[in-house]
Amino acid sequence: MPRKWLMRIPVSRTTTARAQVATLLAELGWSTTLELGGLSPVHRSLVASVATLVRPGYPCDIGYLTRQARIMEQAAVHDLDEMETHPSEAEQVEKAVASAVLYEPLLMSMRRPAQSEESARRYGL
Repeated sequence: MPRKWLMRIPVSRTTTARAQVATLLAELGWSTTLELGGLSPVHRSLVASVATLVRPGYPCDIGYLTRQARIMEQAAVHDLDEMETHPSEAEQVEKAVASAVLYEPLLMSMRRPAQSEESARRYGL
């Protein structure tokens, strides 16, 4: 006799987020991050961010995230190009740390005014 009273246990948001991140990374061809998986703090942060998005029920559109990630790839190229202009390895390491600690928040802060400007161009004030 089947046990109809047994409820199906829902998949956790973290499990869902991990699967979506794996799909995203595969789509992007970002094999290093994909292979490191949970060993990588970057990967864990990405999973946590997606889980936060999924928790209140927002859709996680892989196409949208892929387009955004492609923009981030361009920023990474610019970062490394800039880092390589420094002659010594010590200066390059310093630039890499400064980029992560100081410039990353600055770049994220620039997104909102960029959106504001684009909104004004499209829709006016």
